[in-house]
Amino acid sequence: MSRFLPYSPEQAYLLPPSVKDELGEDHLSMFVHRVVERLDLREFENAYSDEGGELYAPALMLKVWLYAYALGMTSARRLEQRIREDLGLRYLAGGQRPDNWALSAFRRRHGRALNDVFTQVVEMARKLGVGRLGTVAIDSTRIRACASRDRIDTEQRLRNERAKIRRQIRRWQKACDASDPEEGAGVRVAVENLEGRLAEIPQRLERLRKSGEAKLSRRDGEARFLRERGGFALGYTAEMVVSEDHLIVAQRVTLNRCDVPALVPLLEEVEQRAGERPEKALADAGFYSNENVRALQERGIAVYMPDPNLARELHTGKRARTIGRNRVRSPELKAMRKKLRSPAGRGVYGRRKALVEPVFGVLKQQRGMRQFRTRGQAKVAIEFTLAALAYNLTRLYTRRPGL
Repeated sequence: MSRFLPYSPEQAYLLPPSVKDELGEDHLSMFVHRVVERLDLREFENAYSDEGGELYAPALMLKVWLYAYALGMTSARRLEQRIREDLGLRYLAGGQRPDNWALSAFRRRHGRALNDVFTQVVEMARKLGVGRLGTVAIDSTRIRACASRDRIDTEQRLRNERAKIRRQIRRWQKACDASDPEEGAGVRVAVENLEGRLAEIPQRLERLRKSGEAKLSRRDGEARFLRERGGFALGYTAEMVVSEDHLIVAQRVTLNRCDVPALVPLLEEVEQRAGERPEKALADAGFYSNENVRALQERGIAVYMPDPNLARELHTGKRARTIGRNRVRSPELKAMRKKLRSPAGRGVYGRRKALVEPVFGVLKQQRGMRQFRTRGQAKVAIEFTLAALAYNLTRLYTRRPGL
């Protein structure tokens, strides 16, 4: 008698008759299915007209994308392949096989509807006791654009390119005049191509001047060179607000070079999505301004946010200098320094890193959100919304797996 279990790759069933029997009711794919079935998806349906052929159901496309982002899968081509191979994705797709064109089109098209779904998920989480707004933490990060930082336009580069093309055109025209008519046909085609490239340069110059930037990407004209640790990145700024139990309650993608303008709009977005203002807001020194402190105090929000000098003091333990022209005169700054130098204030502010930075770590390190796959601010905002939605679902899954 053999000690090994029977093995036969040619068995009658390569897959179980029931996916639920194999994966179990508590599998993440089953959880995504149950949550999406509770959502109002009319916003997706209203985005389509009555004309045209049959389409994949919005619920199908939303489920497979959310499950894919929860697994760190952001490529439409990869998702197309995995729908054929992954049992959870096959279940969510209902046996259908949408191709990468349909998957990509869905992701590009439904920014408004996905924002509505994000709000619905936040509301659902709060009804279940997740997403408490006693304390929220705000932060931002840079995410690279889907474009090379070397393929850029500057005024000098465009002038040099124009001069080079004109020299090439003159050289090819001389060759065309000196060649036989039959041989000159190919040369004329080359000249026409060069003339087409030359005609595009004024448009590229005009786009560069309108942007107000010194250099602009050729592939993604909306991306910007933004300062980050270690230099500059061509990309976008992703901003978010995280609740005290690590739920993303507000998120957006901007072109902000600094964080100061983002603080008040982000907290207003929290109120719009959750229907409630947070009691305490924690933010790092990049968000500090006296105007921001006053604005939050007027809204009844206790803010814990050091200025750059105080942040250095908290980090190094060396007290910020207040003599000469560095003497503090602003009452907001004086009160903030006094609050954050107290043991209680320092303890509250110390929670900021533990709340928001792990969320960015999960999104960027585990789930591949270091670089966007689409181009343009509106499209990359959809990508980030999908990533934030998938993150929130996994948080709900760990807290409420039987939902």
